[in-house]
Formats: sequence, C-alpha cells, structure tokens
Amino acid sequence: MICECSLTVRTYECDSYGHVNNANYLNYLEYARYQFLKAVGFDYPALVKAGYGVYIAKVVIEYKKSAITEDELLIRSWPTKKGAVSGVIAQRILRGEDVIAEAEVTWAFVNSKGMPTKIPPEWDVPGMKPSTN
Repeated sequence: MICECSLTVRTYECDSYGHVNNANYLNYLEYARYQFLKAVGFDYPALVKAGYGVYIAKVVIEYKKSAITEDELLIRSWPTKKGAVSGVIAQRILRGEDVIAEAEVTWAFVNSKGMPTKIPPEWDVPGMKPSTN
C-alpha cells in the first residue's frame, strides 16, 4: 500500500537561501509516516497508552531538488521490509513530477523500557508488510 499526503511549504521552514532547510524534511517525513500508520489501521495512540513505541533507528535521505516557500508537496510512503521486531518504510517527496527527496526509514517496535520487542498481534497489521505484487 502506498499512502499519499500533501503539505504546503511555510516561510519559517526555509533557510537563508530560500530553500527548505534540510532538517525540516525530517518533520515532513514524520508527518507522512503518521498518516501512513493511520491509513493502514495502526492505532498509534493506543500503542503508546499500552506502553509500547515505534522508534526510528535510522533515516537515510537523498536530497534531489530544492523546495521553496508555497511549494505544494506530495509525500508517498510505503513499506519495503517487515520483520518480527522492525521494518523499513520508503518515502518520496514530490513537487508535481519532480522528486525533491527520497528516504528510507528503519523503525523498531519497543516495549515500555525502550527495548526492541516482538510486535504483538494487535499491532501487527497487514498494511505494514511490503506488497508482494
């Protein structure tokens, strides 16, 4: 499943060159991942209430083009790897047909002590698994 969400670049997200500051792409990607989780039926607030978490272990971003104030961006997110404890979500930020950035985000499911743990069945939703098409 590919989840899409959009956002508009705001002035305060840009650096002195008028481009989106590279650190703000992490916020864009996080917003899109949360939308992805909601779209696949992953109840993140209930997960936290139950004492679990999903920690980000690694983010690799390739910046392709600059985004500027008022740009309308589309972010696509989809799972590429899923194990018993962790997985990878791929993400692509687009402005129209232009690829602005691509990312691979590795996540791990953790218990209340922040230690990696096997995903309980109620949060092991099918949408977190890569498509086999």
